[in-house]
Amino acid sequence: MALLDLHLSTSLLFCLVPLLFLFFIKFKKTIVTNTLLSSNDSKIPRSYPLIGSYFSILANQDQRIKWISDIILSTPNLTFTLIRPLNFRTIFTANPSIVQHMLKTNFQVYQKGHNSNTTLKDFLSNGIFNVDGDIWKYQRQVASHEFNTRSLRKFVETVVDTELSERLIPILATAAANKTVLDFQDILQRFAFDNICKIAFGYDPGYLLPSLPEAEFAVAFEDAVRLSSERFILPFPLIWKIKRALNIGSEKKLRVAVEQVREFAKEIVREKQRELNDKSSLDSADLLSRFLSTGHSDEDFVTDIVISFILAGRDTTSAALTWFFWLISKHPEVESQIMKEIGEKPESLLLYDEVKNMMYTHASLCESMRFYPPVPIDSKEATKDDILPDGTFVKKGTRVTYHPYAMGRVEKVWGKDWAEFRPERWLDKDEVTGNWTFVPKDAYTYPVFQAGPRVCLGKEMAFLQMKRVVAGVLRRFKVVPVVEQGAEPVFISYLTAKMKGGFPVTIEERI
Repeated sequence: MALLDLHLSTSLLFCLVPLLFLFFIKFKKTIVTNTLLSSNDSKIPRSYPLIGSYFSILANQDQRIKWISDIILSTPNLTFTLIRPLNFRTIFTANPSIVQHMLKTNFQVYQKGHNSNTTLKDFLSNGIFNVDGDIWKYQRQVASHEFNTRSLRKFVETVVDTELSERLIPILATAAANKTVLDFQDILQRFAFDNICKIAFGYDPGYLLPSLPEAEFAVAFEDAVRLSSERFILPFPLIWKIKRALNIGSEKKLRVAVEQVREFAKEIVREKQRELNDKSSLDSADLLSRFLSTGHSDEDFVTDIVISFILAGRDTTSAALTWFFWLISKHPEVESQIMKEIGEKPESLLLYDEVKNMMYTHASLCESMRFYPPVPIDSKEATKDDILPDGTFVKKGTRVTYHPYAMGRVEKVWGKDWAEFRPERWLDKDEVTGNWTFVPKDAYTYPVFQAGPRVCLGKEMAFLQMKRVVAGVLRRFKVVPVVEQGAEPVFISYLTAKMKGGFPVTIEERI
């Protein structure tokens, strides 16, 4: 679908700018040659009048995360400007000082902005991840109550453990007994979806039941995420806006998907409202109850909140766990250390405090997300002219994109062994007790959970959930990827990261 959109973009370019056709014919060979050279030597792609670096963008559309990362890492200050058609510019960076400037020092200057808000409006509307100002502040303030220690303990000891013991483990046991192949990415998404619905909305969708139901909502949600994100890679917003107005192609599919998603979310809101109307006081601690109890009766606004939190809870932790299980399958020495840490605690005691203190597992997850961050890029829009710490001028309206995927590959930060999967880089070991102490990187060097005022509220909840899954699964099973010898899965990204084509595995019971 993205390829068809980009071909449509080329056609519209020729229609809008007739002289471009003659330019393209005359210099086609030079453009293609330079595009290939730019891709191969990881240098900033050449820009041409009117079309900018369009042909380089087109040539690298299927590997754009890695392509941009390679360019960033080839620059001395880890920053470059990509010129799109009609001189639209995006600044990409992996420089921690610039990230801190964007996310903290000049936070008021770098906002989600008009472009992002408009592009994601149909799907996320006024949800917390697509707004700025007072609307964002209000949603964040109410949501913050959901992430206190009491709520986190309840999350681990009831929601996660129930989903793990009653659904995930039995499904893996059946797969091991029958020697069947599972798409573990799909399984983990189902697990995370059930979890976020339970803790945030007090609702159990039963998506991880043994029958693995083909939920219409989940398919629609996946389509909405993919199609919304594909709008960003088009050379002109006009492309998708025309298709949207005509209700054709990918925009028609997006409209149908969004309608299904919003109707599902609205039914959750209506059911919760009926439940609250039947009670004299609020005794439910879920996120949706908190929003509704504050007096908000605008169904569309509360629906926006539901959709945003499903996106956050379903796609990020499942993406992180998918790549984690892939990496430890390639590094048995790391799996062995994790098993040792798990084995030191009785299964019945792997609750909140015990999971929280699993330092080696925590470090392994951080190392995994260094290579494969669930959100590999994030953009902000400058609301006024600015100058970045390295001297780069930012014109008002310019998008500045920091790139966690590239930031996890900076040799100056991570050392000459940056390409090695080594959890120990996050740890110090007490020579007397032998216990590990976790040593974090600052949030602007490792912005996997963002940083500054928009730092992820659910960071601790995500780690607790992931560590509990790792402990519960690895204690009993070995996850074995089904891949050809030497084959590597392909990292792709919509709004969040995915493993292209899923993650096929077999499950083996530990002896």
